[in-house]
Amino acid sequence: MKKADVKADDILSAKSEEELTKPFLGKVEKIYENSALLSIIDFDPTDKTAVSDLNHKIVVNFKNLKSVPKKKIKEIQALAKSDVKVEKIAKSEQDAANDATKKD
Repeated sequence: MKKADVKADDILSAKSEEELTKPFLGKVEKIYENSALLSIIDFDPTDKTAVSDLNHKIVVNFKNLKSVPKKKIKEIQALAKSDVKVEKIAKSEQDAANDATKKD
């Protein structure tokens, strides 16, 4: 891949010649002259320790980057979305009464 083809926030497939044993997916955070800083977003479980040691960031030469099919990107984004919802819970009359007695 060439520097002109890489843009910030692109999701790319990459391989590391030294740190990681398997290919991984990363989001481009910064572009340098011959390489890019990637935030590692998807990786093989065998590389879990190495990715943790790297704080989920790695600099990769452009020759080790490949574009990712849009279908794969959508799969990753769907997995990244959380189904957790935060809601306010109304206080019951008993809780309100307990709070009032604590203030007295």
